[in-house]
Amino acid sequence: MTLTWAQLRDLKCGELEGAADGWGRASNRADAGRDRIETQLLTGLRGTQRGEAADAAVRRLQQMSRNLQYVYTECGLLRTTLNSLAHELRAQQRVLREALDDAESLKFTVHADGSVTYPAAGEGLIDGKPLPGGKASVGAAPGLLPPSGLVAPNPNAAKAQDIADRVAKAVRTAAEIDWRYARILRELKAEEGLKVPDATWTDAAGDAAAVRDAARGYLKDGIPRDASPAERKAWWAGLTDEQREEYLAVYPDQIGNLDGIPAVVRDAANRDNLQLLMGKLEGRDDSKSETQLAGLREIDRQLREGRQPPMFLLGIGDEGNGRAIVSFGNPDTARNVSAYVPGLSTALDEDFAKNDLKRARDTAIGTQVHDSSSAAIVWLGYDAPQTPIDDPLGSFAVMGDERAERGGLAYSSFMGGLKATNENENPHLTAIGHSYGSRTVGAAAQQSGGIPGVGDIILVGSPGVGVERAEDLGVGRNHVFVGAAEHDVVTKLPSKQQAATGLVGLIAAGPAAAYIAGDVTDQGDDDLWFGKDPASAAFGARRFPVDEGPRLLGDQGISFDAHRQYFDPDRDTSSANSIALIAAGKSERLRAEEHR
Repeated sequence: MTLTWAQLRDLKCGELEGAADGWGRASNRADAGRDRIETQLLTGLRGTQRGEAADAAVRRLQQMSRNLQYVYTECGLLRTTLNSLAHELRAQQRVLREALDDAESLKFTVHADGSVTYPAAGEGLIDGKPLPGGKASVGAAPGLLPPSGLVAPNPNAAKAQDIADRVAKAVRTAAEIDWRYARILRELKAEEGLKVPDATWTDAAGDAAAVRDAARGYLKDGIPRDASPAERKAWWAGLTDEQREEYLAVYPDQIGNLDGIPAVVRDAANRDNLQLLMGKLEGRDDSKSETQLAGLREIDRQLREGRQPPMFLLGIGDEGNGRAIVSFGNPDTARNVSAYVPGLSTALDEDFAKNDLKRARDTAIGTQVHDSSSAAIVWLGYDAPQTPIDDPLGSFAVMGDERAERGGLAYSSFMGGLKATNENENPHLTAIGHSYGSRTVGAAAQQSGGIPGVGDIILVGSPGVGVERAEDLGVGRNHVFVGAAEHDVVTKLPSKQQAATGLVGLIAAGPAAAYIAGDVTDQGDDDLWFGKDPASAAFGARRFPVDEGPRLLGDQGISFDAHRQYFDPDRDTSSANSIALIAAGKSERLRAEEHR
């Protein structure tokens, strides 16, 4: 059936929006049901029941929660699809209405087929009589060329042709819009049955991508990507509830990773996007997708466990080596918030999801011993160097400063978001950098104004931070803290100049042998790969005690555990407790360690 201009004129876009509201209510009910399962039923069941029956009930409730999450997502997509359809069709109705109004004011007649008749007007060049009227049709240009001699064109002809063209374009564009959205709506259907398998989430990921593309003009262009975190917070606060719901349903990837959006909102968006990402990667068989999928599944497993402190998923994505930002404790309500940047060889994989998240959780638990109003974050918002830890010098030689500089910009934005959304008058924010992550924190600190809101900086396992003195990090030397294990090879890498000859030994015998031989260790001038040794007196930071760690070469072979255990309260109690004290804002209780 061909769309006519009369049908477009009479179209009731409000009915489409009413249908959208209905799907929105269904989406909200599903979300409320999911929330009740996660925050009440599962919490109560885990806290009071044990045994096989309880475990089976937990699994069934988790499946129900996942099903409701799917209903929430798909109904939300339907709502936005219908609202976006109404938005685009209403724009063409305005174009049509303006053309019809112009025709009426000129006393032209618009016919059912879109042609426009116009009356006599003007005067002949010879006899002075009014020039006859005519009809303008789509694609034609009647009256614009004189048939012969010195006959002038009717001045109404061009106006009528313009109106006919505008009417035709509005109808043609509306028909294209209708066809495009009809195709999307046909795809928004669920599989039969009561379960939502992984393949269904793969399909949902495709649905979300299609709706995002269609709703670009309706929603996406309104997201303030280039604004400051404070401006983004104000933008979100100024939206209606319905607008927020639509952004969360259609652009969870955008809202969930937008610095300045409240933590509970980012968490909700990212939990939904996590399911979409897993569905997206399910359909791929390349090694990168399989690696990231394993990491995402482990994060999802921990989120569903309901562990304490409560987890907030503040960022997730598959770009580059993957992105994941997880907070243990609510960073918007906590007085003390620390954000740890991991380093060498970190990527979104199962190892990160298990071990790096554990470091943040251990820090949160330790910090809450000193102040219950505390949260700790692991921030993987950049691409860290990916060569193995057993070749640290080779990694840094190839990588250099570039990734740290880019990561520093992203980290500064993230910390600015925490500062903007934290509800306390003077929150205590701590930046923590481990390994190459300390170089990233150093790059962030060197931005104009330093790292937003940060009052303390902790550097552990650091190969240097890109500055020569602690005071260059923007928080004052007494607020820069360093942990460096005696047997941590990364904290003893030489400067780039010193390494020039040591690299020969490195290549010939491997990093461990070269290190043992002294070829790739600091030569005693306190210069490391990325600048002055943070643990040196010359750097001027406050060094805290840590366990010396296992030797590089022991009975079990080569070990880099001395570089990995700073956050572990079981393997390095002194370091973990020192980090917790600083993050809790109680650094005055810190024991001092002698500088190198």
